[in-house]
Amino acid sequence: MNRPNVFSAHHLTILGLMIAVTQTSRLFFSFIPNVQPVTVILILLTITFGTVDALIVGIGSVFLSNITLGMGPWTFAQIISFSVIILFTKIFSLCISKVKKPVFFWILFTGMAGILFGIVISVVQAPIYGMTVPALLGYWLAGVWFDVYHAIGNVVFFLLLYPTLVPLLNKVNQQIKKSQ
Repeated sequence: MNRPNVFSAHHLTILGLMIAVTQTSRLFFSFIPNVQPVTVILILLTITFGTVDALIVGIGSVFLSNITLGMGPWTFAQIISFSVIILFTKIFSLCISKVKKPVFFWILFTGMAGILFGIVISVVQAPIYGMTVPALLGYWLAGVWFDVYHAIGNVVFFLLLYPTLVPLLNKVNQQIKKSQ
């Protein structure tokens, strides 16, 4: 989607609200390790709003929620991980754009995004903590169950959010285009 470089007040308001929704959903589910709808919301935003808007919401929601949950080296790793997932989402959406009923492929993708998130987090944090490659592998393998929880959570949230959130986001995106 080609948009001007300047965001309208309406567009900025929607992005601010999406940051708040994403951050709130992360806090609401923070008692379950690695099971929050953030990844799915960012995937759906990438599909409907585009890469730039999803990156803005992803970065904003990580900063905002980590103000409450705690800042640390993981904040940088989370931003990188969500950014990688957003970029992969854009690439994946282009690859399956000709598929008539892509929901099954999106379900698989959202599950794999949970695993990808954990891998990227581990790789980004490895130099911060001075890990060697064997230590990185052990670190990731020790937390692989959390990545599996993330993957399962993503699939469940996708199944719950996709049918209602995509039409809503498409409608809001049309309103944003009209306001510019």
